[in-house]
Amino acid sequence: MLTTSSGAPVSSTDANSTLNTRLLFNEHFMDLMASFVRERIPLRIIHAKAAGGWGYFEVTHDITHVCRAKLFSKVGKRTKVAVRFSPAFQQRGGNDLDRNLRGFSVKFYTEDGIFDIVGANAPVFCYKDPRLFTSFVHSQSKNPVTDIYDPNMIWDFLTLTPEALFMYLMAYFGDRGIPDGYRHMPGFGVHTYQVENVIREAYFIRFHFTPDAGLKNLRSDEARRIQSRDPDYFTRDLYRAIGNGDYPSWTVSIQVLTLAQVHECGSYVFDVTRILPVDKYPLWPVGKLVLNQNVVNYFLETEQIAFNPANLVPGILGGPDHLFEARRFAYKESQFYRLGVNYNKISVNCPFNTKVLTYNRNGRPPIGANGYDIPNYYPNSFNGPVPYLDNNSTTLIELIEGKANNYDQVTDYVNGLNDEEFNRLVGNILYSLRQAVKFIQKRAVRELTFISSELGRRIAQGLLSDEY
Repeated sequence: MLTTSSGAPVSSTDANSTLNTRLLFNEHFMDLMASFVRERIPLRIIHAKAAGGWGYFEVTHDITHVCRAKLFSKVGKRTKVAVRFSPAFQQRGGNDLDRNLRGFSVKFYTEDGIFDIVGANAPVFCYKDPRLFTSFVHSQSKNPVTDIYDPNMIWDFLTLTPEALFMYLMAYFGDRGIPDGYRHMPGFGVHTYQVENVIREAYFIRFHFTPDAGLKNLRSDEARRIQSRDPDYFTRDLYRAIGNGDYPSWTVSIQVLTLAQVHECGSYVFDVTRILPVDKYPLWPVGKLVLNQNVVNYFLETEQIAFNPANLVPGILGGPDHLFEARRFAYKESQFYRLGVNYNKISVNCPFNTKVLTYNRNGRPPIGANGYDIPNYYPNSFNGPVPYLDNNSTTLIELIEGKANNYDQVTDYVNGLNDEEFNRLVGNILYSLRQAVKFIQKRAVRELTFISSELGRRIAQGLLSDEY
């Protein structure tokens, strides 16, 4: 039976017409309108458009000698997960097929609480100094005057912050800038995490998620054709695949370094603008990530899901780099603003595999049981929850970071492209850069020439012609 939000049954008279009756006395109408005008919450500033699903992570290889986290405790163990994929700079209602950086975030519901990997579709990030965060986001978003995406802003930032060029040439202007749906998109944890085994030996790992369906990307002309008839192509493809039982899956691997290797190699292994070469630090298989259940309600389970790099579990200490530290603050602040201080009590964020006992009280709903009759202060003499004793506690290593090395790895990346990949990179850059003003074009040619003389030459030549 149809009811109001307070549970009262709604009569057919109130539900079928409001004409010639007092509106204020029609509680069904008043309830509908009050809810309707309040049904939007603050949007994410970036990653606003998204698709997601539920599934599990299954351990296939033993890494307990590296990490003691319970989700890795034995081969065959399954941990429930929720995953959210998103273009970074598309607003709600935007299109999936835009050339863009993309998010790849995984929430693990472990018996020690939530573990979040807030990752991307590239193994590197575009800056290591967190002071650049707001400038980066604003420059890649819409112009504050015109509300239009502005190549002048994009290229102004990229040419003034050349450490961003590696990520952009790989995951924006390169082939993986438009994957053929999320099922064919890789994911990366980006940061080098410090972890520890049961005897508290420190190791350092980077997470990789490789799609079992294979890496597959769309060319720009293909994407534009699909976009004209189905701008939600990625979202539709993921939903249909899960619904049809063609469950998307990824092989989860890690790169592993010992503490001795970190001391030998220095802080560059924590530099998020650089890859860890797989020939030097090979991939170790860990498990499978499988999505086998669609979300029941987009707003409840995809819009309200709240990721935070600070969501760590025993055995995983996080990244010692400064950017990771800044993200711990920024993501939590974002969730407080969007969802309220009790966002972890929203069902999709709730650590349901463990019993939550805190001294947090009140605030904007949902508040759940609000602590029942447990004291709301600590220490106390009335059987409130107490912290566990850890005589072998460890902390993140101290890290001294230098400036980013802007050109060596991106040069290797560009030089490793075959002729077709190189030509597409040139065409994609020119499609964007041609719209920027001349002095920014010149600066871009200079920076690209530092990376590859041939790339700089082709871009300069292309800007003077109608080749692309």
